[in-house]
Amino acid sequence: MSEIGIISIVIIAANFIFSYKGFTNRSFYEGYSFEVDKVLLNKDYIRIISSGFLHINWTHLIFNMLTLYAFSASIEHTLGEINYLLIYFSGIIGGNLFSLFIHRNHGDYGAVGASGGVCAIIFASIALFPGLQIGFFILPVSIAAWIYGLIYVLFSIYAIKSNHDNVGHEAHLAGAILGMLIAIAMEPSSLQYNYLPILAVMIPCIAFIFIIVKKPQALLIDNYFFKQQEKFYSIDHKYNSEKVLRQKEIDAILEKIHKKGMKSLTREERQTLAAYSEKIR
Repeated sequence: MSEIGIISIVIIAANFIFSYKGFTNRSFYEGYSFEVDKVLLNKDYIRIISSGFLHINWTHLIFNMLTLYAFSASIEHTLGEINYLLIYFSGIIGGNLFSLFIHRNHGDYGAVGASGGVCAIIFASIALFPGLQIGFFILPVSIAAWIYGLIYVLFSIYAIKSNHDNVGHEAHLAGAILGMLIAIAMEPSSLQYNYLPILAVMIPCIAFIFIIVKKPQALLIDNYFFKQQEKFYSIDHKYNSEKVLRQKEIDAILEKIHKKGMKSLTREERQTLAAYSEKIR
């Protein structure tokens, strides 16, 4: 593997500096984190980028930076510094814009982390070097990059549907797609030689985005795993998660009314809608 380039080092250093500032200064963290209401209502668009340099804790930061370190060299040396920056920041901006779209009705939704940009670099590597072997840190095993990508995409889709944690999986998924598409645009020959692994990763991504745009109610899901995870939430996390789920349920009911009319609602759906209407009066 080539040595990591200077641009990658600068980005990793910036993540450590800004994240540490956020760890030690709550006002700084809250002033630059991604929050739906702050972006849409206050038009504080800088948060779309600045949140990509903040992290929740040291574990979150170190994991992201180790992953970025592992994949950066091949992309920076193959595509060049400018193209590397284009992929990285496209992942951060595109990931947060996708989160903004999904959570546009959830004003208190927030997120931080470089994962959108990191995923863009990872999936750019998958597009160009699908046979690249990916290890799992201390474990003595590795798998091909494209298999890792497929597993990652399927897990992100499941996680978005389940809403079983507080990680912005939708931003990861959007960053991954953008990274792969931009890398293919920069190196079109990769599509000719690597089309099978690229399609294996891209088809479920595109299908899921279609569902989000056309059938958002299909994102509603309840499962045993989610119920088991609830007991590990803090009070604030549980409140926010329950609020998001209630809003998704209301959105699905309103979508059903729009398409099929009030008569199509079940008794339970009418009761849910009535309770919601009473609450917001």
